[in-house]
Amino acid sequence: MSVDCRSHAAFRAEHEFEEGPLGDDRTEVRFSLVVPVYNEDSCIESTITEALDAARALGHPFELIAVDDGSTDRTASVLRSLVPRTPELRVLTLPRNCGQSAAFGAGFTVARGAYVVTMDADGQNDPRDIGPLLRAMSDSDCCCGIRTNRRDTWAKRAASRVANAARRALVHDGVIDTGCSLRAMRADFARRLPMHLRGMHRFIPALLGMWGARITQIEVGHRARLSGKSKYTNLGRLRVTVRDVLMVRWMQRRASIATASEIGREVARETAPCAGRR
Repeated sequence: MSVDCRSHAAFRAEHEFEEGPLGDDRTEVRFSLVVPVYNEDSCIESTITEALDAARALGHPFELIAVDDGSTDRTASVLRSLVPRTPELRVLTLPRNCGQSAAFGAGFTVARGAYVVTMDADGQNDPRDIGPLLRAMSDSDCCCGIRTNRRDTWAKRAASRVANAARRALVHDGVIDTGCSLRAMRADFARRLPMHLRGMHRFIPALLGMWGARITQIEVGHRARLSGKSKYTNLGRLRVTVRDVLMVRWMQRRASIATASEIGREVARETAPCAGRR
């Protein structure tokens, strides 16, 4: 896995007029925006509306997949009311609260775009960063956001720094801010991720690295939460992160990359993980 990091300002200047992976095909769905939602009835309509405006401004066909992760408030009804007047919007519902990883996985499974973009539903991600993320895909398989000027509490920022440092030391993914949900990746890579396992959304770059993915990073914006409340506590997040880091480290050690080729033919070859040594 190779990891590159560029500042947001430098990347915008370098790629302002480049199409990148968006291409010039205006008919097929080029990217799918996947947004997991859990009990965000106070802000989900504004989040969806802003994301739609930003995606439409790119001028390419897209879809927005909102995955209701078993919300117990009015989230489902708010999303349902948006569908008739929003042709790009698709709404999936999970029968119970299955977790953010499962919600992302449900969206990846049905995504029709060649590229998948992920973001949170709480309004803290700036959807205007979708364009720069996609343009960074011209020379990578996944582009991760790095939140600058974070609008979180001191305690939450401190917990995030500890968790990121522990993860980098153990899984060696080179990613600065894995807690940032704002990222873009090739859809075929996204569908290989084991999102049925809880907590895997925090390790997407490390898991993609097991497939030989090229990872790049750019700075993205971050905003204060204007309504609703966080679904995590600092202590709870750190506890599960330690457990999950050890599991991902085990997965990395057990996986190996095999390159297959067909005898007597020139065929497209693809790296794939296979069972590690016993």
